[in-house]
Amino acid sequence: MQNRFLPFIAAACLIAVAPLSAADEPLRIVTSIKPLSLLARAIAPEDTQITTLIPAGASPHTYQLRPSDRRALAEADLILWVGPSMETFMQRLLENPELAPRTQSLMPTEEAQIAHEHEHEHAHAEEVGHEEHPGHDHGDGHHHDGVDPHVWLDPALALLMTHTIGDRLAKLAPNQHDVIERRLKQLEHALHAQDEQLRPSLARLEGIDIFTYHDAFGRFAEHYGIHLAGALTPSPEQTPGARHINAIQQKLRGANHPCLLTEPQFNRDWWQSLTEDVGLTISTWDPLASEIPETPDGYVKFQQSLADAALTCLPEQAQH
Repeated sequence: MQNRFLPFIAAACLIAVAPLSAADEPLRIVTSIKPLSLLARAIAPEDTQITTLIPAGASPHTYQLRPSDRRALAEADLILWVGPSMETFMQRLLENPELAPRTQSLMPTEEAQIAHEHEHEHAHAEEVGHEEHPGHDHGDGHHHDGVDPHVWLDPALALLMTHTIGDRLAKLAPNQHDVIERRLKQLEHALHAQDEQLRPSLARLEGIDIFTYHDAFGRFAEHYGIHLAGALTPSPEQTPGARHINAIQQKLRGANHPCLLTEPQFNRDWWQSLTEDVGLTISTWDPLASEIPETPDGYVKFQQSLADAALTCLPEQAQH
């Protein structure tokens, strides 16, 4: 008689335990690029599973989704991307009604960016005694749809993005709200401390003409008042025309301590001839943080890597 009830008791136990187990499952986040994974890892609960779509060495400008990427997107609790001005390959896919509710664009609103720019200009005016800074030329490279989408490079904008991530995570895991808030405050403190440390170091770059492969370094440069003299190509997807190449060559020859920041994601062959007759310092920076460990302090280390690449342009650090 007793054995007859055992199946019913076991089934009842499974029913009772199932919702609790589902609630305890780790969150699954999919990001388009590694820097977004670093921001998510900084504040997400420890057991959160984070998948980055674009692998090391690839570019968001030319990437094509693999079947494994599509599976990861289908299983994700939250999908993070910058927005259609950056990851064009994801736009149509994320219009899918099954994915759209789980998708979050992290491009700060126009109002937030304007407020950030005003705050930056006000702080800069106080630093230089309300005089116009002579070096705020950010080159003649491309901006996607007129807007520079490389917003994750600016630590202040990255914090805005992280607040957005935190809001979404808190809704998905309300029992982890305090953990998320505590980690967010820790990230804010770390970035503010790093900012104060980096500003005097990067100020030493004044008077150096820095060129980039394409116009992706502008957000970081603007935040720290670094002068960008130009970009080798207006678009990373194609080799520039003869007129643009000639203009860049003229700029390079007339530059003061010219330094070129290249990126590991793009082919270097075509521009070798541009720099043959120029005393040029070449440094490599990685806007996609390919070599940065995905740890809670990964984004802070990423910012340091950007600064280190720029500081290589100093004459005393230069290796031609």
